Amino acid sequence: MYKITAFARTTIVVSGLAFIGLTGCQQQPPETAKPTSTAQSLSAEDLSRRTTERRGVEAVLWGMPAVNFDRMYQAMVHDANGGEGSNKVVFWSRPLTWKNQTLTPNPDTIYLMPFFNTKEVGPVVLEIPPADTGSITGSVDDAWQTAIEDVGPAGVDKGKGGKYLILPPGYKDKVPAGYIPMPSETYESYALLRSNFQNATDAEIAKAVAYGKRIKVYPLSQASHPSDTQFIDAIDVLFDATIPYDMRFYESLNRIVQAEPWLTRDKAMIDPLKSIGIEKGKPFNPDAATQDTLKQAVLEAHAAFRPRFEQAFIPPFNEGKHWALPVSSEFVKGIETGYADPNSYPTDARGLTYSFGFFSAKHLGAGQYYLMTMKDNQGKLLDGAQTYRLNVPANAPVKLYWSAVAYYGDTHALIRNTQWSSRSSQTPGLQKNPDGSADIYFGPKAPSGKESNWIPTSANGKFEILFRFYGPEKALFDKTWVLPDLEKTN
Repeated sequence: MYKITAFARTTIVVSGLAFIGLTGCQQQPPETAKPTSTAQSLSAEDLSRRTTERRGVEAVLWGMPAVNFDRMYQAMVHDANGGEGSNKVVFWSRPLTWKNQTLTPNPDTIYLMPFFNTKEVGPVVLEIPPADTGSITGSVDDAWQTAIEDVGPAGVDKGKGGKYLILPPGYKDKVPAGYIPMPSETYESYALLRSNFQNATDAEIAKAVAYGKRIKVYPLSQASHPSDTQFIDAIDVLFDATIPYDMRFYESLNRIVQAEPWLTRDKAMIDPLKSIGIEKGKPFNPDAATQDTLKQAVLEAHAAFRPRFEQAFIPPFNEGKHWALPVSSEFVKGIETGYADPNSYPTDARGLTYSFGFFSAKHLGAGQYYLMTMKDNQGKLLDGAQTYRLNVPANAPVKLYWSAVAYYGDTHALIRNTQWSSRSSQTPGLQKNPDGSADIYFGPKAPSGKESNWIPTSANGKFEILFRFYGPEKALFDKTWVLPDLEKTN
């Protein structure tokens, strides 16, 4: 800062900007800045604690996709009694109930989730059947949930079926003829596969399950005589993969660090994680004081996600509405290119995305598209104690189906203890209006005579809705078909 000791002044105007010049003045050199009283008062212990807390917050933002993956794997192992080890398939033999506590899942399809691990057995084969008696929409992701490639009619095989070969990190051998190479940057990976049905009748559901179970998973080394694929039915178990904002988050992150190689793009996190006790080759055993600090850090990270989540709905998909895909375009580009841009690595946007959802498609909009809302047409948060109506216009732009699903706002999982969680164009008995549109109701009780069009909510909190378009068509993207906002009803 300069001290002024004379007061003559000249004003010069250049291109509309006024500059005040001081003439005949003497300038003295700046004084040395002194530490603030707050900084001066911090002890070495205080400074260390603050560093641990900051790095604990950053670990949550950065590590969210891997922890999200590990939570699903652990649910397969423990909740579904699948046991340790990968190269097996957890599936749901009926459309999902609220007991599937993954983040924003789809209850209007048959889910199959193969988990892979190439560390011990080498390349692993995922066989996708041709789209003859059914079809699969899905993708294979690595342990950081970066999409490797899409499968099925909207994927590489274009509905012809194929043998996808998941390769270990750094794999250099020649891929045998007849296989689709899937190079993964991690040993562990998984696929999210949806076996689609035409309508939700028992016969169609059984057909979709049988078609889905035609997939095969086995090591390439067993290709000449593969063993039977292990299928684990999780339909009747509480499959809890919600994000734990406590010490379990760091324990899960540590499991990934120990199991997977460091990616070049992530090496800047090695020292910050080491400072909170997560270091490859060493046990994670923080002392009581560090645990207390990390517990505060994970809560702070959780609190930081909420305003970022709300901000992600701006701008909306359609002007004047409250529906949006709350995922940044920079993150979508990163997923589609494997973060190829050397000047972009949107870890904050990635962390936010995997705090409310799981899985990524390689080509978003090819097999599916999503719109989400948490507000009504008045801009107010959706309240589970109130009743709302959503009018789905006729001729929805989909080749397969649309669905609307309600989730609990705090966890982004299906609302617990509800009869069902969604309604879709496949719902038996769905009532339509004379113009072909359908009114879907959300609330704690069904309006009289509207049970077939009702999605129950909980009066104990806020909720959000994800509207899915499977086989999205042009009218959605050129915005000639518009999804209205929800309206509160009496």
